[in-house]
Amino acid sequence: MNLDLLIENLTNPALLFFVLGIIAVYVRSDLEIPANSSKFISLYLLFAIGFKGGQELSHEALTAEILWSMAFGLAMAVVIPVYLFFILKQKFKVADSGAIAAAYGSVSAVTFVTAATFLEMKGMALSGHMVAIMALMESPAIIAGLLLISLFSQKEGTSGTKDVLRHSLTNGSVLLILGSLCIGYVASAEQAQGIKPFTTDLFKGFLAIFLLDMGITSGKKLSALFREGWFPFAFGIVMPLINGTAAAYLSNAVTDDVSCRFIFGVLAASASYIAVPAAMKIAAPQANPGLYLPMALGVTFPVNITIGMPLYFAAASL
Repeated sequence: MNLDLLIENLTNPALLFFVLGIIAVYVRSDLEIPANSSKFISLYLLFAIGFKGGQELSHEALTAEILWSMAFGLAMAVVIPVYLFFILKQKFKVADSGAIAAAYGSVSAVTFVTAATFLEMKGMALSGHMVAIMALMESPAIIAGLLLISLFSQKEGTSGTKDVLRHSLTNGSVLLILGSLCIGYVASAEQAQGIKPFTTDLFKGFLAIFLLDMGITSGKKLSALFREGWFPFAFGIVMPLINGTAAAYLSNAVTDDVSCRFIFGVLAASASYIAVPAAMKIAAPQANPGLYLPMALGVTFPVNITIGMPLYFAAASL
């Protein structure tokens, strides 16, 4: 791994605002981002990355490489939660194992946004079809996790596959990024230029504020996870690094584009803390959110944006 890449990522202002949020919790500061503001910024980030991805996608032809890339992404979204489930089942209950596996098989839109900024720092462009692949990967992992819970649990309390599928596709984050992608795709370059100050110029500032909020949220949730011992921390650190490095390297089979391979690594390594908790709350209420939420947000998210991304970029460049 290139040490310069690691140092550059560690001094990224957006990351440092995340660290500031964690520090604010541990020094018992009253610093906080209002809930309504946090939600607005979340929606803005999803809208901006989806719209810009649609614009990029409109300039791309639907090639065999893009189709194979989509198939690769969907395969990851199914394989990762299945194999992680059997590892997790050695330590946790079936419902908790399925929920955690779904979170780690699904994707984090905010991690994806941070990865797009990482590419910009390298002077590389994000391919539009990778936005579509990210959106497509969210639902299969949720469905896989819930099917595993149903198969291995004798207890009632899981919703039917039809309800799970509907909820995963109509989840706000999925709907917004898919909708923004479509709108960006059909908008002309002149029309997109009219809102460029909002979609592009303000992006990094909003990302920094959002990561500050994520740091505050992570700091508050980490304390509850310490009661579960070392395994959740080891899992949340090691497995994403393995998945991300393997995906970045293996994606060479479907694309030679280093930026796309890097994004595949990020998608394989990230863990959902928005869509999956929302789905599990409805479809598998017996799963403990005190496990899968802080693992994804408090452990894996900071690991990915510190040491993970330089590692995946190095693997993608091989």
